Amino acid sequence: MSTRVALVTGANGFVGCHLVRALLAQGISVRALVRTDADRRGLAGLDCEFAFADIRDREAVERAVRGCEYVYHVAADYRLWVVDETAMFATNVDGTRNVIAAAQAAKVRRIVHTSTVGTLGIGADGIGREDTPVGVEMMVGAYKRSKFMAEREAMKAAQAGIPVVIVNPSTPIGPYDYKPTPTGRIIVDFLRRRMPAYIDTGLNLVAAEDCARGHILACEQGRIGEKYILGGENLTLEEMFARLSRLSGVPAPRVRLPLTVAFGFALVAEAVSRTLTHRPPRASLTEVRMARKKMFFDSSKASMELGYRPGPIDDALRRAIEFFRTHGYVGDC
Repeated sequence: MSTRVALVTGANGFVGCHLVRALLAQGISVRALVRTDADRRGLAGLDCEFAFADIRDREAVERAVRGCEYVYHVAADYRLWVVDETAMFATNVDGTRNVIAAAQAAKVRRIVHTSTVGTLGIGADGIGREDTPVGVEMMVGAYKRSKFMAEREAMKAAQAGIPVVIVNPSTPIGPYDYKPTPTGRIIVDFLRRRMPAYIDTGLNLVAAEDCARGHILACEQGRIGEKYILGGENLTLEEMFARLSRLSGVPAPRVRLPLTVAFGFALVAEAVSRTLTHRPPRASLTEVRMARKKMFFDSSKASMELGYRPGPIDDALRRAIEFFRTHGYVGDC
């Protein structure tokens, strides 16, 4: 019997490395597509084949996908603050076109495109679902706009008969968040006691391991051209900090910061970043604008159609805290 092989783009990333682990656990061979300069700590010790390529290079992607039965397109430029948006759109939009075209040429059985809940609308009840009306004009920041356009490319491909299924992860948390992601950075800052206040917003948190398993379920059981939210639990930021406090012993902030004050802080922080440090600001204008709406979502469709069952979010928070502490992100905190 031939061995099933899956190509995972962005395999070294936070969601990508969890997906590689989940695929290997099911006996599926993995070809990990990563850039030559990529941080591969998340894949250390895993029995996977490497294909070194940039998804902006179509010929390199075509070589990487040959012989694969499935393609999981997880790679993305995930930053909420950028000086030049050009590279982000080249990776997220043009790169998606390249991956889909290469997968089509290789006649793979299924392509799972990793989008984000950031491309979805929020309903009148404050909850986002796969079919909530939304347009590109509602996308805040370059990341969301580029991912929205990438998702459109995936939808167009599915409508043309290419076997594409789309997943929309919410906010994954857990171990192996080496970068860390923007949400991982919130947890790190909390543990380092650098969160003196909070704003009135909310997130849908999901264990990265559950998100990875949801990708596989979408590949095996998802309908072509359909979108599936891979979420977990809806929590306000205040509730998230209360959970982190209980699990870590670090006091939670008690001061709620008005959005106007947060906006002013982000304005100054971005100015300093652009002119002096040339590093990402502590808070960006995009993050504050996104915080105007609670990012709450409903994963019922994935549960009903895929059998997706996310576990308790406290376990994922605990694993994230342990990872950041044991890997030196928070010093002696």
